[in-house]
Amino acid sequence: MKFRFILFCIWSIALSCVLSEVRGQSYGLGFESFEAVQDKRTGLDLSPDGPICLDGDFELSFELSFLRNKKTYFGYIVRVIGDDQQNIDLIYDNSSVKHDHFKLIIGEQFSPIAFDFQGDDLFAKWNRITLRFQKQKQQITVVYGNRNFSQPVKYITKGCYKILFGANQYKEFRTTDLPPMKIRHVELRSEGRIAYNWPLNETDGSKATEEIGRKAALATNPIWIKKLHYEWKLLQTVTLKGYVRVGFDEKSSNVFVIGQDSLVRFSLAGNRLVTMPYQSGKQPVYVDNQVLFDPGRNRLYNIFLNEKQVTAFDTLTRSWDKSDIAAQAKTYYLQANKFLSPADSSIYMLGGYGHLAYKKEVQRYHLPSGTWQQIALKDSVFTPRYLAALGATSGGAYVMGGYGSSTGQQMLSPRNWYDLLYFDRAQRKFRKIYELKVPKEDFVFGNSMIINEKDSSYYALIFPKHQFSSELQLIKGSLTRPEFKLVGSKVPYQFIDIESFADLFYDKANGRFVAVTLYRDANLQTKVAIYSLYAPPLETVAPQTASTESSAGRSLWIIAGLFAAALLVYWLYHYMPGQLGKQKATKAPVVGPVPESEYTPAAHQALVDDEIVEKAAPYQSCILLFGNLQLYDEDGNEITKHFSPLVKELFLVILLYSIRWDGISSEKLKELLWFDKPSESARNNRSVNIAKLKAILDKMKYCQVSKETGYWKIKIDFGKIEVDYMHYLTLLGNRKLLTKHSIIELASITKRGNFLSNVEYEWLDSFKSEISNEIVDAYLRYAASVKIADDPEFLVKLANYVFYFDPVNEEAMILKCKALAHLGKHSLAKTTFENFAREYNRIYGEDFRKDMPEVLHS
Repeated sequence: MKFRFILFCIWSIALSCVLSEVRGQSYGLGFESFEAVQDKRTGLDLSPDGPICLDGDFELSFELSFLRNKKTYFGYIVRVIGDDQQNIDLIYDNSSVKHDHFKLIIGEQFSPIAFDFQGDDLFAKWNRITLRFQKQKQQITVVYGNRNFSQPVKYITKGCYKILFGANQYKEFRTTDLPPMKIRHVELRSEGRIAYNWPLNETDGSKATEEIGRKAALATNPIWIKKLHYEWKLLQTVTLKGYVRVGFDEKSSNVFVIGQDSLVRFSLAGNRLVTMPYQSGKQPVYVDNQVLFDPGRNRLYNIFLNEKQVTAFDTLTRSWDKSDIAAQAKTYYLQANKFLSPADSSIYMLGGYGHLAYKKEVQRYHLPSGTWQQIALKDSVFTPRYLAALGATSGGAYVMGGYGSSTGQQMLSPRNWYDLLYFDRAQRKFRKIYELKVPKEDFVFGNSMIINEKDSSYYALIFPKHQFSSELQLIKGSLTRPEFKLVGSKVPYQFIDIESFADLFYDKANGRFVAVTLYRDANLQTKVAIYSLYAPPLETVAPQTASTESSAGRSLWIIAGLFAAALLVYWLYHYMPGQLGKQKATKAPVVGPVPESEYTPAAHQALVDDEIVEKAAPYQSCILLFGNLQLYDEDGNEITKHFSPLVKELFLVILLYSIRWDGISSEKLKELLWFDKPSESARNNRSVNIAKLKAILDKMKYCQVSKETGYWKIKIDFGKIEVDYMHYLTLLGNRKLLTKHSIIELASITKRGNFLSNVEYEWLDSFKSEISNEIVDAYLRYAASVKIADDPEFLVKLANYVFYFDPVNEEAMILKCKALAHLGKHSLAKTTFENFAREYNRIYGEDFRKDMPEVLHS
């Protein structure tokens, strides 16, 4: 039985290896084209260190696809230049009114070879193209799909070639004209065998690995496709007064942001914002409003759940058909779910929350008659809830999870729901499909989920509702089995029930998911952030295999090796009994670093637990944001003094937006720093102060202001310049429970003081609040994982770390009192409690309600 089990495990590993080789085709190199200025366009040089020499016949093959919704499709796909004399180019020419836009150029003459791909293949799939350079026959053959064309050509070269995709700056062959494309699996074959192979499966950097001869290619301004399938990209942020709601038009790929004074339309295809002030006057947007777009009627609806009314927006007249909807006495339907049913021309609203009660109502608004009704359900499966996800189908809608209680009362055992239900619109009935296993950490859902009935799957956003500084995580689940997996990176999300909202859409035309987050701050302004992630989303960004041929070969070798291992195990068990496991008591030496999850005191005997490990102050090439803002150049000179107040604020806002997101737009800079100035004046101010900032940062190497992506960024080589905020993000970035060693590292960062303690800006408050909350949460999570008896002295220090950020944190006070009492320091425990109670009364104006014995026994 043991042998059968081992053999089963080995074959399982082998099969998983094969499947992992086949899965995950979302990679390649994307090319910036005419949407970018000339020196920001993408190119790929297969031989940056010199030409590739191929004596006999050879062929170049690659897979090609075009990027959708770009303004210009024209230019060089690849140039093959022999001995700097003869160029053979494949181009895409959209000037032709006929088909056959792919054309071959030899020298300065068009070849008769021209072709096209069928239908939407050029955008919807990868298409292999092969160029065969047949020197003996003095011809070139182009192969695409199952077709090929040949053309006589007189080769005048000796056999050394530069191969350049897209834009290039090579001698007199330079060009910046190229179509918006993506390529992968570039292969060079010589005399029938693969000589070079570039899979183009990178995620960062400019070098593209070659798998056979290790001859790296060089990409300029690369867009690595795999990264787009794992990392959410911040596309745009918008800030409007008051409550704001969002809708999505899948047909035109537009996100609509509805405010009280205007509508903002964000085009995903063109990455453009258009603001439309209302011609019909202010449009009310209340706390529980929802927005839906009706593609059949081409109308945008603002839904007033509590007032039982719906208004429609006309994009031509920029007017709402109703603008005088007065607020009614609120019962509230916060975070309710909605869907549009074309079959009966109705909008359905499900659940919600308000006034300490969770709702289970299903409401229906009939568009033609303008009437509301509450649906009488024929079951009791749908329990009162909010923060669920809903995905519509032709016959109804799936509803996933949420938070609520069986009675609907917030005070009576509220809990997380993890059931998948289906609402049958015609039968007016819910059906329970399954219930997920309760996770280790509870989560709720963004408002919508994307349903794929073809493969019985769904995508949804999840997040923990008990955290303010939270993150959204995309999951892919099954509509038939209680299982799901995490896909893609995380999206930052600040959550407060009535001030926050998250939704998920699918941009079918561009093949990507769109996440939108809303957060209304203390100034009653709502920040809208729009993110995108290309489909299919990846679980990780581990390198893909180079090609199907090499993958299959590698898989066969893996299987062969594992099968040999199985035979060896069989032989040892049957012919050398007792030999396996004989050395169990002998522990092999550990080679390499011990992972954090395996941290033990023995592994770090030199670590001093009684105090924070002090590192030498990094007074060279560093940017310090905890405590007072300080910048030091590589000679140890502090350059902070050169900042004027405005330049300092400009530096900080660009730096923080660069580290946390992809930079900041000029419009956002105006909104934060020059909101009181007209556009021209703000532009001049920005130019002057950017110039001052560049002059200051010139004193630091490896740190500069950039606007390469259209967003202002501070580009930093973090290998050369230490930034304590980046160290902090690295420690807390994976959201896992920190080790003791990591906690001490975190404390060594924060010992200088609170984040940017010497500057006060309104826009900075959310950063400071988020960081303080994250640090306190990290400390308390670690404390909860340790028994007081195991490490009381360190837990006292941990409580002091928490008090540094939150002087009236009750959990920290209880922790410190218990730890001190365990150490026998009862008078210090009592003093800690009395100081806490005194500070509590000073801040809140009321007495702390627990006494000392109650604290020690809690």
